Amino acid sequence: MADKPKVAIYWLASCAGCDEAIVDLNEAILMVADAVDIVLWPVALDFKYESIRKMEKGEITLAIIHGAVRNSEQEEMAKLLREKSQLVLAFGACACFGGTAGLANFRSKEDIFNWVYQDAPTVVNPNMNRPQTETSVNGNTLTLPEFFERVHPLNDIISVDYYLPGCPPPPDLIANAVFAVLEDKLPPRGTTLAPSKPLCDACPRNRSKPLRLEISEFKRIHEVEANEDQCFLAQGILCIGPAIRSGCGETCIRTNTPCRGCFGPVDGVDDAGAKFISSLASLISADNEEESQKTIDGIADLAGYCYRFSLPSASLKHKNKE
Repeated sequence: MADKPKVAIYWLASCAGCDEAIVDLNEAILMVADAVDIVLWPVALDFKYESIRKMEKGEITLAIIHGAVRNSEQEEMAKLLREKSQLVLAFGACACFGGTAGLANFRSKEDIFNWVYQDAPTVVNPNMNRPQTETSVNGNTLTLPEFFERVHPLNDIISVDYYLPGCPPPPDLIANAVFAVLEDKLPPRGTTLAPSKPLCDACPRNRSKPLRLEISEFKRIHEVEANEDQCFLAQGILCIGPAIRSGCGETCIRTNTPCRGCFGPVDGVDDAGAKFISSLASLISADNEEESQKTIDGIADLAGYCYRFSLPSASLKHKNKE
């Protein structure tokens, strides 16, 4: 009997929600486990990195990597799995675009360390100690990974063969992706393994959207009782579904929460946040510049909202220190 395909599942800067999504395959995970040999999955099984280093190049059929890259250890493991794997799947919004951790790119590394180890009101650090990559203790050297200046999506660090977005990806798309690998039915490399049409096309509220949207006042979702059947934008609530890929199952929208963009842009769009911001200007209803400015001022943290999952991969990437 031929050896089973080897699969590695690894987390970088991640919350482990993507691991839970894999478990959410339910009985299908038994089929996957029977069809493959899982050689690495830190959250679930005890494997040693050294065993991966000893493998031949390309010995792993598929590496499923979730999480962004924030430090040198994560970079090292991403490069190791790239070397040992035939295919790499960027799994989830953090690996695909940088994810919510990428919002840290609005601050410098120095700002972050100042807050965490010095300025936060709950911090007690009289000696102003900060983590170092090397520290000598009683003649021994202790090491920590280097904390990078900014958060990176996976394809900043290694070449990626396929992308599966979401926070986390839904079980049906996970199963489709895994079995496409096992059955050798994959599309061309570089493909996002999710529908290419915009979320609005699949949104159950699409029928309620007027032909001409006009917004004179923006509201935050917690400030109002949103109509569960009406388009969020028609209610003046920011929803970036028009610029976002479908395939998520509209989970947020079906629980009366507007889209935040975890599935990233549709094909042909590099920056969903910029696309949405540019289209938003045409929706503002105002008779003069003063009214227009008042409406715009009602948007709280537009950049943070539109780039909640995608700042490290956007045109903006990170805020200039100046």
